[in-house]
Amino acid sequence: MTASNLPDALLLVAFGGPEGPEDVTPFLQNVTAGRDVPADRLAEVEQRYLSRGGKSPGNDRMRALLAGVQTEVERRGLDLPVVWGNRNWHPFIEEAVTDLEQRGLHRVAAWFSSPNRSYSTCRQYLEQISAATENSSVTVERLRPHYDHPGCIEPAADRLREALSSLPGEHQADACLLFSAHSLPLASADTCAYFDEIHEAARLIAERVSPHGQHRWEVVWQSRSGSPHVPWLTPDVGDRIDELAEQGVQAVAVSPVGFPVGNFEVEWDLDVEAAQRAAAHGMSFARANTIDQDPRFAAMIVDLLLERFTPGASPAALGNLGIAPDVCPGTCCPPPPQRPPT
Repeated sequence: MTASNLPDALLLVAFGGPEGPEDVTPFLQNVTAGRDVPADRLAEVEQRYLSRGGKSPGNDRMRALLAGVQTEVERRGLDLPVVWGNRNWHPFIEEAVTDLEQRGLHRVAAWFSSPNRSYSTCRQYLEQISAATENSSVTVERLRPHYDHPGCIEPAADRLREALSSLPGEHQADACLLFSAHSLPLASADTCAYFDEIHEAARLIAERVSPHGQHRWEVVWQSRSGSPHVPWLTPDVGDRIDELAEQGVQAVAVSPVGFPVGNFEVEWDLDVEAAQRAAAHGMSFARANTIDQDPRFAAMIVDLLLERFTPGASPAALGNLGIAPDVCPGTCCPPPPQRPPT
């Protein structure tokens, strides 16, 4: 690739999380701004963070990923700084854009840590980037979603194999595989590719881990929020574990398919709540590690960059849904409908 084809910088975009107890309340206020989240639900989530020190594990994971991507960029002989910006906490996307402009880095590629397309996992980030660059000389081009990239699927399959091998020997061959992703309101899920992409990624991983179909597998959902009167994607991972126990299933291995980068929701909803539900039934439980520290994942991000800016490059993708576009059409992933004023 010639230098003229490269952007000036690569921006890694993530959800963000608190760095300490004093950050928890303002962080959650940012996350829930404009949403109908009951006060008691917000207080419950706040106490969860505080019970584990008030710091999201996602921050250190993003720092490590940034270092890994920068190393991969340099290994390939590319002159390209890598920076990090969040939607909901420091370093904010707006802060990253300001820093880029001050450094004279005006043409920027952005990679989103969320691998799938929906309003909250894709378009909302684009809207925040658009607002941040409106009065700036910085322009940002997004790299395509990566839910079915080999650099995402193959590491996830390896992590799930490791989780299976950690189960008691008598359960390794017949454990049920659960693929967990963040739930969405049905009104949002019906207007985007999120549901299909999660299921496709789960299928691709399951077929690698269980090529002869010896393991039953299912998609489950976690981390729902908002009004309890609004329908969301189901089944919830904990509820499904209860049902599987009633059916006689004795072991589950959970892959956080919707969360390639580890965060608080993975550790709380799966390692604490889902594990407790399994333990209550005497069920063996294992959770696959996230893939953010796998060198293949960092290499994938650089592959996506080169694919985007190399004329004639062939995109790497698995599965049957087709290549996600580099540039989203204006009609995709619409924002959720607003509740009428009361």
